[in-house]
Amino acid sequence: MTRTHLLLHGGGGAPTMTSFATLLAERTGTQVLAPVHPGFGGTPKPAGLTGVRELARYYVEMLDSSDLTDVVVVGNSFGGWLAAEIALLASPRVSGAMIVNGIGVEVDGHPMTDVRGLSVAEIRSFSFHDPSKLPVPPTGAGPSPDVRALVGYAGPSMSDPTLLGRLAGVTIPVHVLWGESDRIVDPAYGKAFAAAIPSATFTLLPRTGHLPQVETPDELVAAMTSVMPGT
Repeated sequence: MTRTHLLLHGGGGAPTMTSFATLLAERTGTQVLAPVHPGFGGTPKPAGLTGVRELARYYVEMLDSSDLTDVVVVGNSFGGWLAAEIALLASPRVSGAMIVNGIGVEVDGHPMTDVRGLSVAEIRSFSFHDPSKLPVPPTGAGPSPDVRALVGYAGPSMSDPTLLGRLAGVTIPVHVLWGESDRIVDPAYGKAFAAAIPSATFTLLPRTGHLPQVETPDELVAAMTSVMPGT
């Protein structure tokens, strides 16, 4: 069967994955799924989805119901946290995970930037090496609805103090990729994320911020395939 990539978006919503999903499918010949997390983009959110672990189980159940195998989970930002939680569930359907500028862990001396009160324009400036690469101009003065959906899953701190320690239980291959210019979660945070996973490798992406799949998609695909050639 064809390998499947499950792309998990962050607080910027599904549009941050749309173009990359097409590129990844074209470059790798794999099946690529880029769903919208329940509650994002105006979609309904079932009452039982109260946190990130519950959402991870939701996606594993989706893989079961779709009878998918050899799934590589690729998550950016909040989606990276979600990918880590899916990896911890040890589903036989998931063969690997890629965490791209993930959040969720707590690293001493390297706190995540609190985005809850930032405008779209401010989040943009913290997220991009070159803010002109963002395809949609910033609008509005307050947090977007998707940021509010993010806080609904991740909580006010947007982290889980137990996650860093629990990552020792991940047994599948994991590739952690990080934009060197990320001002939401810096590269040292990313290196600590990778170091906590026994099976992880770490790649730093130059001239890239928090959303490599938007800012430098070609470089991201190249980095992904260099570590997991079957991708």
